[in-house]
Amino acid sequence: MAGRVVTVAFEGVEARRVDVEVQLTGGSMIFAIVGLPDKAVAESKERVRAAFSGLGLAMPGRRIVANLSPADLPKEGSHYDLPIALALMITMGILPADALDGWAAMGELNLDGQIAPVAGALPAAVAAGAWEMGLICPETCGPEAAWAGATPILAPRSLIAIVNHFRGSQVMAAPKPGPMLDGAAAPDLKDVKGQEQAKRALEIAAAGGHNLLYVGPPGSGKSMLAQRLPGLLPPLSAEELLETSMVHSMAGLIAKGALTRARPFRSPHHSASMAALTGGGVRAKPGEVSLAHNGVLFLDELPEFSPQALDSLRQPLESGEVVVARANYHIRYPAKVQLVAAQNPCRCGVGGPGRGRCGKAPRCQISYQSRVSGPLLDRIDLTVDVPPVTAADLALPPPTEGTAEVATRVAAARDIAATRAAKASGEPPTLNARAEGRWLEAIATLDEEGRSLLSRAAEASGLSARGWTRTLRLARTIADLEGSGPVRRVHVAEALIYRRIPPVAPAGFGEARSSAYGLR
Repeated sequence: MAGRVVTVAFEGVEARRVDVEVQLTGGSMIFAIVGLPDKAVAESKERVRAAFSGLGLAMPGRRIVANLSPADLPKEGSHYDLPIALALMITMGILPADALDGWAAMGELNLDGQIAPVAGALPAAVAAGAWEMGLICPETCGPEAAWAGATPILAPRSLIAIVNHFRGSQVMAAPKPGPMLDGAAAPDLKDVKGQEQAKRALEIAAAGGHNLLYVGPPGSGKSMLAQRLPGLLPPLSAEELLETSMVHSMAGLIAKGALTRARPFRSPHHSASMAALTGGGVRAKPGEVSLAHNGVLFLDELPEFSPQALDSLRQPLESGEVVVARANYHIRYPAKVQLVAAQNPCRCGVGGPGRGRCGKAPRCQISYQSRVSGPLLDRIDLTVDVPPVTAADLALPPPTEGTAEVATRVAAARDIAATRAAKASGEPPTLNARAEGRWLEAIATLDEEGRSLLSRAAEASGLSARGWTRTLRLARTIADLEGSGPVRRVHVAEALIYRRIPPVAPAGFGEARSSAYGLR
């Protein structure tokens, strides 16, 4: 008789069903695991053997074959220990043959029979519920798995606890979901003195979910502004919370089942590799862009990142997902993020025409800024010059308007976009930054003056097709912040000001460009 137990294999945040079958056959005493196991799965036999010994159970004196089906699906991770051990117990007659019908199992075994925590309990519980099954997971993973809703959850501490439960001698209670945390309080905008244009750009970016780049010398407040963006954003919706938590579960970032509705804010160091940003490695773990799903990805010192790492973000920023390709399969992770970046004008930090302290300007500025590719910059909606904060600014009292006041306007603008999407047919995006095609044309209809202005700007500055689309999105957000129904010429004019100025631009280009567009 073969013992059968259901478990899961992860492809990104998706859990696929795997059937574990264990059978005793004639021959020498060998424990074989088949079905494309990786090194961690192949070592399960030693952990199972030691766990049985810790419980006082002798291994059968026959050949043991554990088959992981489907055989062509790669199996990775240590969470196969528990289903293999349970299937072997059924084969040995320790558990009834039908004891685990309707249950999936996952968990790593310690050498004494205790069940150690593993990553991915929440996606596994969601998948088990879709299969109309319950999930057996480690005790420490129970509060996390319980967030799956109606899925029955068992969270034993050890193998012996499972045996006692299914024999009826010690029935386990279902775990309760972990706490819902408020998240750390975001710093207040009142701490930032001056930089009114940069604050205005931050408000627009928060209202529409637009990508933002700050360019300015060290100490001008670029990082301070970026760190205050999460405080302007609304909390995660129930659907967004589940999506984000499943990614964090795969990365093992959920402690004691505690979730938070605060939007993620990820700020990787500029030495991060391409795999660290987009995901990859031996087991294709989620990268920073996926860990920031439904939140903010902040890249400080943008040109200091490797060009290959930065260019790997181009596709996720456009499609909202990361595809990690392997020779025989592909793994997908969600990556709907809002990119916020900051950089100095040149390597010395003070370069640029008119600055006077950089002897290599403008060559230094052009060389430094060219480390960031044009296609990536084309995906950034707002580029803002952040000048140094003057002594007069620092001497002023704190601003009267802070995060709370700006967040109220952001919430109102997002409500306008959400109401507009709810009235439309199909499933249009609720964020203006993701509007495209006919839906964008419908919500950002320009009058004759606005369209003429945008056409002249496209001809004068070489605006790309993507730049045209992103300018329309930005103008729609500016109109929503104003509470305006149609998108007017003044909204297009402000949106155009935030389009990127090329690094080769001479001093005064911004003013000359404004005059050419007819903004004066």
